[in-house]
Amino acid sequence: MGNARAEAGGLVWTSADEIVRIEPWGSDALRVRAARGDVLPDPLGEDGALLEVDAPAADVTLGPHGATIGHGAITAQLDAGGRLRFLRSDDGRELLAEHDPHFVDPRARHYGHRPDGYWRIEATFTAYDGERLYGLGQQQHGRLDQKGCVVDLVQRNTQVTVPFLLSSRGYGLLWHCPAVGRVELGANGTRWVAEAATGLDYWITAADTPAGIVERYTAASGRAPLLPERAAGFWQSNLRYRSQAEVMSVAHEYRARGLPLDVIVIDAGHWTVMGDWRFDPQQWPDPGAMVRELDAMGVQVIVSVWPTVNGVSENAETMRARGWLARTTYGDPHPTWLFDNRPPGVVPLELLDATNPEARAFLGARLRAGYLPHGIEWFWLDADEPEIKPLEPGRVEYHAGPGEAVHNLYPHLHARAVYEAMREAGVETPFTLNRSLWAGSQRYGAALWSGDIHSSWQALAAQIPAGLSAGLAGIPWWGSDIGGFKGGVADDPGFRELLMRWFEFAVFCPLFRLHGLRQGSATAGLEDITELVAPADGSEAFSLAGFSGGANEVWSFGDEVYEHIVPLLHLRRRLRPYVMSQMRTAHERGLPPMRPLFLEFPADPRAWTVEDEFLFGSDLLVAPILGPGLTEREVYLPAGVAWADAWTGEPVGSGSIMAPAPPGRIPVFVRDDSKVGRVFG
Repeated sequence: MGNARAEAGGLVWTSADEIVRIEPWGSDALRVRAARGDVLPDPLGEDGALLEVDAPAADVTLGPHGATIGHGAITAQLDAGGRLRFLRSDDGRELLAEHDPHFVDPRARHYGHRPDGYWRIEATFTAYDGERLYGLGQQQHGRLDQKGCVVDLVQRNTQVTVPFLLSSRGYGLLWHCPAVGRVELGANGTRWVAEAATGLDYWITAADTPAGIVERYTAASGRAPLLPERAAGFWQSNLRYRSQAEVMSVAHEYRARGLPLDVIVIDAGHWTVMGDWRFDPQQWPDPGAMVRELDAMGVQVIVSVWPTVNGVSENAETMRARGWLARTTYGDPHPTWLFDNRPPGVVPLELLDATNPEARAFLGARLRAGYLPHGIEWFWLDADEPEIKPLEPGRVEYHAGPGEAVHNLYPHLHARAVYEAMREAGVETPFTLNRSLWAGSQRYGAALWSGDIHSSWQALAAQIPAGLSAGLAGIPWWGSDIGGFKGGVADDPGFRELLMRWFEFAVFCPLFRLHGLRQGSATAGLEDITELVAPADGSEAFSLAGFSGGANEVWSFGDEVYEHIVPLLHLRRRLRPYVMSQMRTAHERGLPPMRPLFLEFPADPRAWTVEDEFLFGSDLLVAPILGPGLTEREVYLPAGVAWADAWTGEPVGSGSIMAPAPPGRIPVFVRDDSKVGRVFG
């Protein structure tokens, strides 16, 4: 048993070995923090996802057998044993309750001892029949409803941890802990696990609609700025353009053909070595002139920068001496092996410690010195999970703590470093494209793409729930490598069909970016286009020296593919005002442009079960083609809206229909009173 008291606008409960604080945190939301002992640590502070918010004191009631704390739509009940139940304030309906895993040790919150001053923490909640759970960032398991899944809470290439869940029961919960762990969404209970933490910290809100939950969550964690308009257009990228001359040749060809081009990407290897954060002058003799010419053409340049540092970098000695590089638990300064220019091939690399404020400031200064003078203001933050080999976060020690405790925070703070550096330099809207993010990263002008996915129909299908889940978790700027990153063979008819259908899908994604490692022919293997070098850990990687993947421009895949893609490029250009209107909604309300059906139609039970179609903004419903040889598919159109075929303008009613899908025209439907339908004509 314990004692409850009102304190500083919240409710505090203490027992012989635990302290719990529940306090209002944003509209209709409560924050719960707990720890062993009698002191509540706040290990994240301004580094965390939750913003400091002004909230009125909650209504606290103390009784002989517990206490309650209410704040707007949500109320928490605390019993004498310290267990919590969350209820709707208006009707008392249970939203979520802590659950005792076993009668021998009836604790919903469990603290497992570790020898390093941290705890292994588990929080267990009741499971409910019929509950559906959404969010958790970007996973590649191909499911939108996460109920029944066990999801690792760890950043990996293609798998991005943003630990926010939206429930069909009317609540949203943020697990505000960057530790490596997992969440088990079973039929017999929900359990959140942190492998190393100083305390428990989660945030919960309630609302009448899923959109209301997302709005409250993004108000508490921050909303994305308004997307720069060029980022809403077509992006051309390749692994990789090797020189200034090559980039300009590609841009001029797009203009000669009269094709829209809004962003061009300069990938890895443009630098002297990793950690110099500047152009190689041999291949890039005048980047400023390049940027100015491209800008006059209406094309934005974005440059890839990595958080890894080669030992021969001009900055390595300084960073090492000042403690700005992460180290392994064994004192080894090399958490990873990757490719670089010098020496050519795979080399041991050190890692910028993004959890160190001084290291972040140093990175910002290097980017301002190496790129801003040339007019480069946008950055592609690749491999920022970070990519360590082997992927064992416990091997790495950071300024903020051991890897098991803070690993998931790394991409968040890396994005913050670049955002703050650019803002300090006067850049109005900094923009980064990131391979990984965390809760709240959207406020730093950070976009997410789905990483190094395969070129396959299965991967294409998985991008729909991946993008929707990222949006529900607060990340509105999202896209995938059109055609997938690896495995695409330029002259393979099967890949060409996949690429065409992927383009059709990507037109209606927040970001529209062509990228990938392309093989030139079906008979060519990777060994034919790059030199493979075996690093010490036995993994495969390649040298950047003189390397470029196969051609990846829209004219690189034959006439049939080209004639298919060109109208889609122009369609996206005509859609841009609509895209920007949805980006304004994301900025002002936190609602993502790419939405599951239930976000707009929560009263329609079927809308909660559809996982292979989505809404693009409020007015367009998109049903991609997800298999070879298909020329039609079943589409569900929610009731209550008069839908029309976007391509023909013909009314189609609602419910389940069979929709034609000829090449170049995946099923797209528009609210018949929406002006956006005009751009399809």
